[in-house]
Amino acid sequence: MRAVLMLVPLLAGLGGGSAFAAEAQRYQMEKTDKGYVRMDTQTGEMSICEERDNQLVCKLAADERSALQDEIGRLQGEVKAIEERVVKLENSLTQKLESTLPSEEEFEKTMGYMERFFRSFMGMVKDMEKEDKAQQPELAPNKT
Repeated sequence: MRAVLMLVPLLAGLGGGSAFAAEAQRYQMEKTDKGYVRMDTQTGEMSICEERDNQLVCKLAADERSALQDEIGRLQGEVKAIEERVVKLENSLTQKLESTLPSEEEFEKTMGYMERFFRSFMGMVKDMEKEDKAQQPELAPNKT
């Protein structure tokens, strides 16, 4: 029984060892002048580590990648808002243009008015030309 009880922690330690090995492969450490830089090989996040009281203390570095992702997200939001606004403007302009254009029937009616106006106007011009001719004395043919 005692041998079994001693085997349990030993087996638990072996299982934890494989987790530790996986964790050790996940991170890559590089020595620098002021300590270490730790990179998470799965996410690419960087941490700056220093030795304090014989322990390694790590802080997340200002990750440019994270800042760029935030900026990309912000810009994508702006682009989406602009695209939605353009669609609304295009729809409202199309609607306004379509609502202000006359129907085919209104157009034909207006053309009828214009035709009658021009015919009447041309009739007045012809009448004025006739009056001018009537008022001018006829010139005798030139006999030389």
